[in-house]
Amino acid sequence: MVAILFYDTLLLISALLVAAGIAVALNGGDAISAQNPFFLLYLLGVIFVFYGWFWTHGGQTLGMRAWQVYLVSQGTTGISWPQAAIRFTVAILSWLPMGLGFWWQWLSPDKLSWHDMASGSELILYQRKKSAPS
Repeated sequence: MVAILFYDTLLLISALLVAAGIAVALNGGDAISAQNPFFLLYLLGVIFVFYGWFWTHGGQTLGMRAWQVYLVSQGTTGISWPQAAIRFTVAILSWLPMGLGFWWQWLSPDKLSWHDMASGSELILYQRKKSAPS
């Protein structure tokens, strides 16, 4: 999971850099004030669209694809946009109590994090069967 987070973070940083560049260009090339709450909301929206798009179209981010991890809902790959919104929001809230929402998957008997439980989804690892040597 840490490798997936690292991989996706690198991709997300590049998307945020492009999004920030667009915002600065639309601001006449001037820097955006640190007190501008709309810029933070804009970047959160970009993050949501980044993850939401991957989750709703195939159930995998690029990092998840590299390690054969799928996001499933009720036995089907991918989730709906409302589920993605719930998952995204609860995942942010899961970080606030020192990441307890993420640690919960190791503490609970069903191995689901807070955002898995709230959105009705779960991550599964697809393991290919090894072929017998010929």
